Amino acid sequence: MDPQPFHDHDHHLCSDAVMSQAEAMLAASGARLTPVRRRVLEILLEQHRAMGAYDVLQRLAAEGFGNQPPVAYRALDFLVEQGLAHRIQRLNAFTACMHPGEAHAPAFLICRGCNTVAEAPAAPVRAALESAAADLGFTVERASVEALGLCPACREAS
Repeated sequence: MDPQPFHDHDHHLCSDAVMSQAEAMLAASGARLTPVRRRVLEILLEQHRAMGAYDVLQRLAAEGFGNQPPVAYRALDFLVEQGLAHRIQRLNAFTACMHPGEAHAPAFLICRGCNTVAEAPAAPVRAALESAAADLGFTVERASVEALGLCPACREAS
């Protein structure tokens, strides 16, 4: 299923599919989805929005998982390392990866109105960036493409 965060969709089906993919991917790699890691991923999957680590920590603390920042940061770091979450640099926040287990390097489309985040294919953008860098003798090792704008709902509301 291809998630459509800027449009109506069965979000329960969407998040269940991603969770199933994540569980299968981790089982195959031998990595553990501890209760805290699972809950953090579930929290990120609740909406297609970026969440700060302290927002995640507040939710964990309210549910009895602990209230020390390392609790959230360790789980978020694990999810990012395993390809189950992305860090959105512009917002200093995290969002669930909607395509776990797939080799991809998305561009993040971030709504400045509601903070909804969508992953868009970015291969052509990255190829152009690498070509421009190569022309200058530069080798790109890591890049994050983040675009800020308005989703259809927020554009319509304004």
